[in-house]
Amino acid sequence: MSEIDYKAAYEREKLKTADLAGRIAELEDKNQELEFKLNRIKNNPIWKASTPARNAMHWVIRQRDRLRNQGSLKGVIAKIKYKQIEKKAMTHYGTESFPSEETRKQQENAAFEKTPLISILVPLYNTPEKFLRDMIESVLAQTYHNWQLCLADGSDAEHIGQVSAIVSEYCKDLRANARGTGCRIRYQKLERNEGISGNTNHCLELADGEYIGLFDHDDILHPEVLYWYVKAINEENADYIYCDETTFKGDDINRMITMHFKPDYAIDNLRANNYICHFSVFKRSLLDGTELFRTKFDGSQDHDMILRLTDRAQHIVHVPKLLYYWRSHAGSVASDISAKPYAIDAAKGAVADHLRRHGYDHFKITSTRAFETIFKITYEVQGTPKISIVIPNCEHAEDLRRCIDSIYEKSVYDNYEIIVVENNSTGSEIKSYYEELKNGNLKEVVKVVDYNAHVAEKASGKPASSKLPFNYSAVVNYGVSMSTGEYIILLNNDTQVITVNWMEELLMYAQRADVGAVGAKLYFPDRKIQHAGVVLGLGAHRTAGHSHYGQAGMNLGYMGRLCYAQDVSAVTGACLMVSRAKYDEVGGFDTGFAVSLNDVDFCLKLREKGYLNVFTPFAELYHYESLSRGLDLEGKNAERYEKESEHFRTKWKDVLAKGDPYYNPNFSLDRSDYSLNVEGYSSLRVQ
Repeated sequence: MSEIDYKAAYEREKLKTADLAGRIAELEDKNQELEFKLNRIKNNPIWKASTPARNAMHWVIRQRDRLRNQGSLKGVIAKIKYKQIEKKAMTHYGTESFPSEETRKQQENAAFEKTPLISILVPLYNTPEKFLRDMIESVLAQTYHNWQLCLADGSDAEHIGQVSAIVSEYCKDLRANARGTGCRIRYQKLERNEGISGNTNHCLELADGEYIGLFDHDDILHPEVLYWYVKAINEENADYIYCDETTFKGDDINRMITMHFKPDYAIDNLRANNYICHFSVFKRSLLDGTELFRTKFDGSQDHDMILRLTDRAQHIVHVPKLLYYWRSHAGSVASDISAKPYAIDAAKGAVADHLRRHGYDHFKITSTRAFETIFKITYEVQGTPKISIVIPNCEHAEDLRRCIDSIYEKSVYDNYEIIVVENNSTGSEIKSYYEELKNGNLKEVVKVVDYNAHVAEKASGKPASSKLPFNYSAVVNYGVSMSTGEYIILLNNDTQVITVNWMEELLMYAQRADVGAVGAKLYFPDRKIQHAGVVLGLGAHRTAGHSHYGQAGMNLGYMGRLCYAQDVSAVTGACLMVSRAKYDEVGGFDTGFAVSLNDVDFCLKLREKGYLNVFTPFAELYHYESLSRGLDLEGKNAERYEKESEHFRTKWKDVLAKGDPYYNPNFSLDRSDYSLNVEGYSSLRVQ
């Protein structure tokens, strides 16, 4: 580069930097102004005095909105009935899910080829008698009997006598029942309390098992949990296993506070949130050359351990059954994370250590509004690769203008081009807007290409004389072929950018070698959720549907899932980023899906190649859904949708049969709000 060229490039970068700084300063000024006005209102004596009246008014508004959301009195009654059934479901997932005598006999007599010894590690510290007895008896009640309970006791002088006496009592009973052959409970009194990590590591020293299980001294196991885990070991060669869990209050496991039905192994979920948690059982060989718990991560030692061992595991199996009961009581993390504030820093440290092992050097980990230990991970964007934003369009000048203006005015990333793919427009308004784009201040950024003319000329060498049948997939593929970016964003013309760094939020994931498509969080104009990831099999057609659809924009989502980036089966093509190389690798969009399900099909093709698809809630846009092409289920559209649905169900039959790995079979496929599958009581029972 010559000195003149270098100076010109330098001046251009200075202008870009100055413009960006000015836009940020302007946003900060607006934020400060709004904050000042808000504080002035809050400190006003009249505002403070009106608090009771405002609370009452908001309560009335909430009830009105709930009624509106139900649509009718019938809907309200249905919601009440559902809540009643959901409450009863707690019992069905609780004591009523325990095995009958017949089931117990079947499981106890099951003939497994592999019957590994499972050593269950429980660190003790001043454990209350009730908690200790409940914990031990839940192990004794297991329908799989080749287990060993390893207890390392760090209790203080005031409690050690009671704890050791209770353990001795159970050992005596076990020896008597085993006719003197020994006790399967191993107990060691520690010279000093070494905390959760140190005490658990001492438990490991007592263990002989080929598999290791981690159990807290105040929790309860379902009687069948070891049976299902050994079944997974035999049938799936599992070397790391976990299940669904619940938090319960007091001494009754049926008094459930939350029921956590988890996805299968999902690395991005795990980095942001220790969703695996309980009840982890793993092959002991995974520990070769490494520690079980590391004391520097006390308070989040299990998250650190899970991240390390799942990295090593070859067959991670999730048993989608509620088999672990986590007791919530004063002082427990289940009750309040503030009971152990050091756990927050430990969790960030564990995730940071994991990320460094995976080659990430520059990243930021911050707590989200969902929970202190549910994280937003900001990865470093490598360079400034060119992004091509491909927008199919027919008519709808106003929508397209709003979309393009929002990209230009809000985006802080500036190395992008916009490819508008014109398809069958005839109106004067859109033609006038195209001319404006061609000759205005966006002419260096926006390029309009004509799909209709391209196809006609390719076929006959002559311009198109009539409209071609609409095929979204073909239009998108043509737009991508006319673009020059290293990364592609497929964007609907009826979207509007909200987040200024939306491109960076998508790009930080799309740049990863293991990631295929990345999708954004989309809202309706009233800020209700339109898209937060796609679930396979969801909806009446059992093809795919959007999770959390229609919920309030500030909703935290099921177990905080609207607040962190996570792996999903698919994301909507209304806003989807993918690298050009991966787009080409899977052959782009399948033109066999002319209008519907082409984005889901595309994502499944990426998944078939071994790539992850990621939804991030930190790239936000409005989506004025279906303004461009009408609703899917009206008139001829319904016939077309059914035809494409059948094609999708046939093409992905085996994938659909397995269920969405990022959902859970305990959830309903008729609702998008993570409701339990309560259509039939038999479906609630652990089987």
